[in-house]
Amino acid sequence: MADVIPIRRLLVANRGEIARRVLRTAREMGISTVVVYAKGDAREPFVREADLAIALDGTTALQTYLHQQAIVDAAKSSGADGVHPGYGFLSENAEFASKVIDAGLRWIGPAPEAIAAFGDKIAAKKLMREAGVPTLESIELDGREDVSELARELGFPLLVKAAAGGGGKGMRVVERAQMLQQAVDGARREAGSAFGDDRLFLEPWIHPVRHIEVQILGDMHGNLVHLFERECSIQRRHQKIIEECPSPVIDSKAREALGAAALAAGRQMRYHSAGTVEFLFSEGKFWFLEVNTRLQVEHPVTEAVTGIDLVREQIRIAEGEPLGFSQEDLNIRGAAIEARLYAEDPCNEFLPAAGVLALWEPAEGAGMRFDSGIETGSQIGIEFDPMIAKVIAHADTRREAAAKLASALSRTRIHGLVNNRDFLVSVLSCAEFLRGDTTTDFLHRVSPATSREVSQEELHGALIACAVESARCNRSSARVLRELPGGWRNSPMPPMRMSFDWNGRECSLEYRQDRFGSFEFVIDDVAFQVTPHSLLEGELDLSINARRSRWHLLRQEDLWFVQTGEGSLELRELPRFASASETSGRGAAIAPMPGKVLDIRVKTGQRVKGGELLLTLEAMKMEHQITAPVDGLVGELPVIVGEQVANGAVLVVLDESE
Repeated sequence: MADVIPIRRLLVANRGEIARRVLRTAREMGISTVVVYAKGDAREPFVREADLAIALDGTTALQTYLHQQAIVDAAKSSGADGVHPGYGFLSENAEFASKVIDAGLRWIGPAPEAIAAFGDKIAAKKLMREAGVPTLESIELDGREDVSELARELGFPLLVKAAAGGGGKGMRVVERAQMLQQAVDGARREAGSAFGDDRLFLEPWIHPVRHIEVQILGDMHGNLVHLFERECSIQRRHQKIIEECPSPVIDSKAREALGAAALAAGRQMRYHSAGTVEFLFSEGKFWFLEVNTRLQVEHPVTEAVTGIDLVREQIRIAEGEPLGFSQEDLNIRGAAIEARLYAEDPCNEFLPAAGVLALWEPAEGAGMRFDSGIETGSQIGIEFDPMIAKVIAHADTRREAAAKLASALSRTRIHGLVNNRDFLVSVLSCAEFLRGDTTTDFLHRVSPATSREVSQEELHGALIACAVESARCNRSSARVLRELPGGWRNSPMPPMRMSFDWNGRECSLEYRQDRFGSFEFVIDDVAFQVTPHSLLEGELDLSINARRSRWHLLRQEDLWFVQTGEGSLELRELPRFASASETSGRGAAIAPMPGKVLDIRVKTGQRVKGGELLLTLEAMKMEHQITAPVDGLVGELPVIVGEQVANGAVLVVLDESE
């Protein structure tokens, strides 16, 4: 039986929102906290919120959050007696867990042996068969076999998967034999880059299917419980974007069977700490997928419905405390849904975005939880995951939770960075989601809108709000005659005019302001009577044709970010006089996001067809293929393999085909 030894100072070996999440619970438990940080994270909130922050010498993940010895040294020098890895980075690295333990520190997680056993998906499948947990047939690839022959044994479609890691990296769906070799080569490269382990295996591709996982929690005294299931079926590129607890299709009988299988998996390795056993579920049957030997990104939905703080339990277990509850004490209260808010472009194949967050103001309220690692002014870079926040809603029913989450996302002020907010609202609001029709092919099958449809009324209101705010700013910054009302004139004058670009569409308006502060606008030959009720900086209360509403505005040079009751709009104010521009008439392949040139398939002078593969970029440890936008001749190739390129960089210049 383990002795109970309280942890006095905890080092969090992570960054961003999960670092802040662990810090929050540690503070509540009276534990002193330490973080490590990369150079680019020096100004981020998690660094300020810890009692002590130690800079690591580097900017990349390998130089910092994956540098095992540097983190162990930081823990020892800081006087920490425990290390929490969060998720990602080193959280499922058995070697790191062993180093922490060998240094005399408490590891907040399962035993290194369990991490190693479950971290290898091939070995984990063997363990699960021994434990009696249902598994899918699989075939390991060692790089020397005839892949086509092995694939015929399984049949198509099939899945190529990395033996190590997760998050959709090193994973390819193969529907036809002709696609197999390219999929294997790409998955092997990606797995080697992301995990340092390029071993692969094949397994059947079950379709349609749900992704169901079960949260388990065990102590060092032999007690093990499950905290019910989470459904994580809505995914893009095999990465979860919406998770919920409980699943809308799991009844009490299926819940009992899944829970029993998850506990069998945990007992097979005498598991302690928090872990997640993942399954594929289809038509009442389920098969083992993998075990995540760490805290999951989506753990807040389980916390919401059970009332259990999983981070607190992890720490107590590491201290040697027994679980304070049994399986019979646990029950599901209501429903919780989590959406992952990412800096990515849903209208451009969900490619990651980078930049500075001009404004971040979460729409917090009862039953809402925002787990974020950012604030206004934060930089979302290319080195790390592009997550902005996890947004969680808890309510009595699933329908209410979905509505609450969609509303909070719509009202959250997030400006200056391309993101997937409107797409998430679209998913949460569609009929298929609301009736629980959420298999892993949801996005392909349902095709929810990737952007928000803005009504003409909303657009006109946003244009008016910008013009009124501009007039207010001009009056407040006037250097002479500031005592005169904004609309005062001593003779008839032509109306004021402004033009804006909205999604490539030019929108013009004209207006007059009277001496009492009211406005008359004309947009698209439609007249609007506007009465301001309150004109605070960036906060307007306006009646537009007797319809009163509030508008929040943020201006950055010629950019206007407008928050409405439905969401947000971005408008670019156009100059009064257009400038001349030149166009070359040549085609070009442009980098859709920052990344590293991984592979180049063409050379100068080569003739290519539109859609033909030109090169491959790597960003966020994922591969992205860049194809020719038009037919042409490769005229210039200004990049080389291994080069880091910025968003919008010219990769290949194509001369017109003769």
